[in-house]
Amino acid sequence: MANANGMHMTVTDPFWSSRIETVRTQMIPYQWEALNDRLPDAEPSHCVHNYKVASGQEAGRFEGCVFQDSDLAKWIEAASYTLISHPDPTLQKTLADLIELIASAQQPDGYLDTYYIINGLDKRFTNLRDHHELYCAGHLIEAAVAHHEATGSRMLLDVARRLADCMERNFGAEPGKMRGYPGHEVLEMALVRLYNVTEEERYLHLARYFVEERGQAPLYFEEEEKKTGNHCHWSDGPLGLQYYQAGKPIREQTDAEGHAVRAVYYYSGVADVARLTGDESLLAACDRMWESITRRRMYITGGIGSSDYGEAFTYDYDLPNDTAYAETCAAIGLVFFARRMLAIRKRGEYADVIERALYNGILSGMSLDGQSFFYVNPLEVVPEACEKDQLRRHVQPERQKWFGCACCPPNLARLLASLDRYAYSTEENNVFVHLYLGGSLEAFPGGERVVLELSSGYPWNGEIRLRITERESSAPFTLALRIPGWCRNYTVSAGGEACPEKAQDGYLYLTRAWKAGDEICLSLSMPVERIKAHPAVRADIGKIALMRGPIVYCLEEADNGADLHHIRLGDSPLFQTRWDERTLGGITVITCEGKRLAKAGWEDGALYRPQAEEDYHTVPLRFIPYYAWANRGPGEMAVWIRQ
Repeated sequence: MANANGMHMTVTDPFWSSRIETVRTQMIPYQWEALNDRLPDAEPSHCVHNYKVASGQEAGRFEGCVFQDSDLAKWIEAASYTLISHPDPTLQKTLADLIELIASAQQPDGYLDTYYIINGLDKRFTNLRDHHELYCAGHLIEAAVAHHEATGSRMLLDVARRLADCMERNFGAEPGKMRGYPGHEVLEMALVRLYNVTEEERYLHLARYFVEERGQAPLYFEEEEKKTGNHCHWSDGPLGLQYYQAGKPIREQTDAEGHAVRAVYYYSGVADVARLTGDESLLAACDRMWESITRRRMYITGGIGSSDYGEAFTYDYDLPNDTAYAETCAAIGLVFFARRMLAIRKRGEYADVIERALYNGILSGMSLDGQSFFYVNPLEVVPEACEKDQLRRHVQPERQKWFGCACCPPNLARLLASLDRYAYSTEENNVFVHLYLGGSLEAFPGGERVVLELSSGYPWNGEIRLRITERESSAPFTLALRIPGWCRNYTVSAGGEACPEKAQDGYLYLTRAWKAGDEICLSLSMPVERIKAHPAVRADIGKIALMRGPIVYCLEEADNGADLHHIRLGDSPLFQTRWDERTLGGITVITCEGKRLAKAGWEDGALYRPQAEEDYHTVPLRFIPYYAWANRGPGEMAVWIRQ
């Protein structure tokens, strides 16, 4: 079945196919066990239990977080995507039975949220700010669209439509409706996806309402608090209602603020509405948020949300390494936002950010076997500090089996299971290659069928080959190849002849009357690069990070010993790269000589002494990809190294 771009892809990429297969064969079954509370030594999920209680199949009470339903919805979405490429009758039957359970809990008016069904429907919609009803609804709608696209079934789609209709009857600017909006955004972009499938204008209208009503005076969350007396925790600190991006309308916001996941989910919905309605003022707001995040508030890994307090953005260039929050879900949300900006304008910078986050700050969120996870993705770790320093207690030196708040594992699964949707797109007579994801792609530029095959050793080398394998029409169409922002030199040829075209906005447009057998070769220069941070980033002054292609590297204690803060690089280190198939699933490692501070002279136990010439000795250094750290037991790790 074709994906949402009207394309179909079979992924055979050496790097990603094994990880996508890990999602299908390891993460999906593992998470199903977690959602059913069958994992020993892991925090219980309660997700399936809550639905059984809500439907009357079991006695009991609601357990877990108020947003627990969303974990199950994200799992359904991930599992559905895997069915597109790997039909699985057993998994399809599991999904059908689960959807039947969900449908049996749905109320006659379409309402569906197990927390309020179990605890009292008379209280529904009374705490939109904190109780996540609309957030859970959004994830269920997204799951329903994915399941429909994968199977053609309307089972869950009909549940989602009844739920969306319930929302439409209750919320809006029309007389008699509540002028509320989600405390945690996601419903906005979910309604757009439902609109795309059903072509029902009322869903787009409701999405636009939620986008535009947020932050309008009188502030709904303040009015809600007056009625219920539920004090807003964030009012007592610097975030206020901007924690929810709800302190002022989006058209008046100038910086990315508040809870990072909520923010990028919201901006994704704003971008969707801006694209579909042609609203230039909403697009201008998206541009401001994009600039704020990617130019001033994003880690080199693509992580966002630097503060443990509120899992939030703070201020420009505040990017501490050892207390970084950088939630996995926030990096995933940034990919959602970038993809929607890319749908509005074909600019390489959007795909560059997708790539940066994917290969670094997202992939780091899961272990190589797909069975343990990071919620927080720091750029520097000392295990003892994680245990004994309250300011660093949110940082874990090892991935966890599961979480009481388990938003990240199923979010990872649904993103990786749908990765082909981020790699390619068509627009009129153009086929865009955004990510160099290897496989066979069926596309329809100008309505004419073409099959392309892409192969490469990406991200370990920049040699990429694109071949037209099937083509009946002789009409010209355009292949638009992204030239990554990290690439300083490249060559491209078609049929053995150099292509004279120059890149525009990060894409190389090659228009030909392509025919079966034609081959394009793209070679991206991929040296080791020493990266500096903007001088306003206080945490990184006098330090560098290493990148090679899209991969951010780090030092890990397993290779370099403890006390990584004693290490520095020389002025002109000679970097060597080597493929190591036996380490961490196969990686390219970077080695060089560095300097380590000698401890001699401190044997007397002095804590301070007058300045003297420091003694360094030469040591070999070994850098591994950041995404692969913490797969060999707990230990120190550092991305930024002193020069």
